[in-house]
Amino acid sequence: MARLTVLGSCGAWPEPGRACAGFLLSQGNHHVVLDLGYGAASRLFTHVAAKDLDAVVITHEHPDHIADLTALSRAWHYTVEDQRLPLHCTPGVLRRLEAAEPRPHPATIFDIHTFARPETVGPWQLTSTPLPHHVPNHGVRLSSPHGTAAYSGDTGPSRLLVELARDADLLICEATLQGEPPDEPRRLLTAAEAGRTAAEAGVRTLLLTHFWPGADRSVSAAEARREFDGEVLIADEGLTIELDAH
Repeated sequence: MARLTVLGSCGAWPEPGRACAGFLLSQGNHHVVLDLGYGAASRLFTHVAAKDLDAVVITHEHPDHIADLTALSRAWHYTVEDQRLPLHCTPGVLRRLEAAEPRPHPATIFDIHTFARPETVGPWQLTSTPLPHHVPNHGVRLSSPHGTAAYSGDTGPSRLLVELARDADLLICEATLQGEPPDEPRRLLTAAEAGRTAAEAGVRTLLLTHFWPGADRSVSAAEARREFDGEVLIADEGLTIELDAH
């Protein structure tokens, strides 16, 4: 059985006692990290050691999604010998890593795969699609016979996200905004739009995440539930969700 553990649920910066974007997808002894923002690495290490990871997937280069990747790179460098950790990401992620810590060079720690085509990651098939944001961002989908999870990263409204999440057991969707959307081109979703996306995609469970610090998360849940009749969960650090393939 596959399961997803929330490492961090905040967008922009972490609230006290919380962390920014981060999720651990596990199946048996296989583990993949999805994003690793501020404060997420220490939570990751309470569940698995660096050496036990199959891969890391980073949706985009903003620090609330990537900052603690440098912590993971140090843990890998000092505890794993003669092996690189697969890193699936946008090109900007490598540039950020090079700027933050050029020695040892990130390419000596990570086996870097820029999003291009479907790839096998442990027991999962990884597919991705570019979604609208302030910097290049890829939503991702990981599928195995034991369950499918789709993750938006950060995105504005897009039919591509609907198709990426089609019939998934779990959609992890950013829901930064509340209320009526601003009348301007946007690169983030409202909670209602996250709910509408889940409904149109026919997913089983919607996990709302990337909450603006200080926001009332129950308001976001209520707005999403008005659009989606399935299960709506609020991301909370330490929450674990089991994925049952159907």
